Amino acid sequence: MSDDHDTERPEYDPTDPAPPSREPPLRSTAPQGEYTIEQVGTGIAIAAVGLLATFGLALLLA
Repeated sequence: MSDDHDTERPEYDPTDPAPPSREPPLRSTAPQGEYTIEQVGTGIAIAAVGLLATFGLALLLA
């Protein structure tokens, strides 16, 4: 096994950190985008079906 990968990396000196040569890329994390009316409606419908199944079955079986 060769140690060639160590020659590409400069020696780290914690007392004199070097700033990056360029700015890091902008990050985009979800859910920052806006939702459409259809997406909101689908989410509400799925939540309603889930609540109906959870509480409806419990009331039916009680």
